[in-house]
Amino acid sequence: MDLKYITSRGNWYRFSWKGDINKSGGIATNIGIHFFDMLIWVFGDVLETRVEYHTDDKAAGFLRLETADVNWQLSIDENDLPEAAKTAGKRTFRSTLINGKTFEFSDGFSDLHTACYENIIIGKGFGLSDPRKAIDLVHQIRQF
Repeated sequence: MDLKYITSRGNWYRFSWKGDINKSGGIATNIGIHFFDMLIWVFGDVLETRVEYHTDDKAAGFLRLETADVNWQLSIDENDLPEAAKTAGKRTFRSTLINGKTFEFSDGFSDLHTACYENIIIGKGFGLSDPRKAIDLVHQIRQF
């Protein structure tokens, strides 16, 4: 399985708290945490982690989960967007390749934070243990 998440950001990103690894945890934490959490929830615990590269604006690696092997790539560099996304005026590209079939899911994510906050307010939020495995994973990724 391949996971690509490219969400172009302007220069503001580097100068905001999101561009400060001491405040945001870097790209794997700030951008990737949601997808790592989803992958662990769907495909099971992390058995192996490898990082190919990890810079301020890009990261990539490999995860062996209980029921899936995942090559992942994260980027905030607009030059990494596929040409079709650029032509369509999109600034974000999210895609998975599973068993030779591509699932592109770049749209429909704009209100997820709001939905989570609404659930928290009515007492249906997540507990501290829910994101623990994803947090442990991004901590490992940051150590490379």
